[in-house]
Amino acid sequence: MDHTVQATVFTLALFSGMLALLEIGRRIGLRRMAQDSEGTRAGVGAVEGAVFGLLGLLIAFTFSGAASRFDSRRQLIVEETNDIGTAYLRLDLLPVDQQPALREKFRQYVDTRLAVYAKLPDIAAAKEELAKGNRLQGEIWRQAVSASRTQGASPAAPMLLLPALNAMIDITTTRTMAAQMHPPAIIIAMLFGLALASALLAGYAMAAAKSRSWLHMIGFALATGFAIYVILDMEYPRLGLIRVDAFDQALVEFRQSMQ
Repeated sequence: MDHTVQATVFTLALFSGMLALLEIGRRIGLRRMAQDSEGTRAGVGAVEGAVFGLLGLLIAFTFSGAASRFDSRRQLIVEETNDIGTAYLRLDLLPVDQQPALREKFRQYVDTRLAVYAKLPDIAAAKEELAKGNRLQGEIWRQAVSASRTQGASPAAPMLLLPALNAMIDITTTRTMAAQMHPPAIIIAMLFGLALASALLAGYAMAAAKSRSWLHMIGFALATGFAIYVILDMEYPRLGLIRVDAFDQALVEFRQSMQ
């Protein structure tokens, strides 16, 4: 199932569940008031405050973590573009006759790096492109090491080119692992559970009113559900509505400059 559809289904299920629990909580409160009108609210405030506070804290931390990882993924795209660009420029340190083959390998490599993320959410195709990129990394490294030792290469080639290639290779692993970094599933489950528990308690507290306040009930469920939807969407910026694709333009423009 498409991530956007999946996240939307989960959010709608949470929204519906919260509305249902708000109503259930209200009916429980009304029944309790009929049995013991004076003791209905005794000690409830502390429990509500603790649960609502925990829900707010968890939403704040998960939202902050998702936003931080989102920004980190965008920054890694820029870093990879810079690393590839630096290594590509330092090919000038090699003998002139050794440069064309390596530059062609670089062009193929950048095409592959762009294809890895362009083919998502097709994980199998993305992994195939990633493996192709890894093979090109090995070929570029071996050719660069050999070329840097040949006659006509700048004495600074091993000291400048090889570290740049190493950084270009390392950032690939960093980006791959960053794409897989998400909060543990138990935290998301806890977020959903606390949202539903908060709805039940809020409904119980609303029993003191003579009639339902649909504005407050829908507003509470909608605000909570939307906040959780944004968190889920930011965690998968290649699959949902909130995306990092715009930052790929930096690598696209660099690829065009390599012609």
